[in-house]
Amino acid sequence: MESLHNEEQRRVLMRFFKTGPGEYGQGDEFLGMKVPQTREVVKAVAKDFPIDEVPVLLLSEWHEVRLCGLLILVDQFERLLARRRINDVEAIKKRDAILTMYLQYAERANNWDLVDLSAPKILGGWLVAPLLSLREREKWSCQSGKDERAIKQTVIDDLANSDNLWRQRMSIVCTWKTSQQGDPSWCLRYAEMHLHHPHDLMHKAVGWMLREMGWRCSMDLLRDFLRQHVREMSRTTLRYAIEKMSEEERRVFMNIR
Repeated sequence: MESLHNEEQRRVLMRFFKTGPGEYGQGDEFLGMKVPQTREVVKAVAKDFPIDEVPVLLLSEWHEVRLCGLLILVDQFERLLARRRINDVEAIKKRDAILTMYLQYAERANNWDLVDLSAPKILGGWLVAPLLSLREREKWSCQSGKDERAIKQTVIDDLANSDNLWRQRMSIVCTWKTSQQGDPSWCLRYAEMHLHHPHDLMHKAVGWMLREMGWRCSMDLLRDFLRQHVREMSRTTLRYAIEKMSEEERRVFMNIR
């Protein structure tokens, strides 16, 4: 990856991802690779890449190398979600190991693209996949006192209640997957929790996930949520949330705000 260094592209990316003093990406370093180039590297190595070597990538100073590590985790996690493996005990244990690593190094996904390209696939995929049965959880000493929903909610709540921006963003953008599967409850829970977040990146993420929830689950649920909260949410969140509505309906909500 270092051999693909592109200085001109590096300068463009440093500006685009706000790496200057006081900006949200302050101090991040880029090689100057485009995402398709990183994906080509992932495609070549992901299937057989030892999971215990992924942290070497996640701890890299280079943004694109950290992205490579995250996309390797995504690739391996999605292979474990294949229909023939979805309920396999060994596959579930391996998914849990990937999730554990992802959460351990969550703060290395320290820009919005790193979060958005990994959280919906790993965290979101984990939310819609089965966990070990109660009997297996007891066998492997896994939180046997809680049902699946409670276990999953505890994990995402911990991210949402973190004081780290990128963990917080993970907690909302992972709901893209649950909404895609027809379950709006995760999006509604974390959209409400983050409704008063001070950062513009969270305003955009909440609005984006609300829009997707409405489009994939129920526009009426989205309308109900907006009617209840429209006066307290940021204009950015509202603009993102209503993008798939008619011009007339968008105007009505913007005027209420």
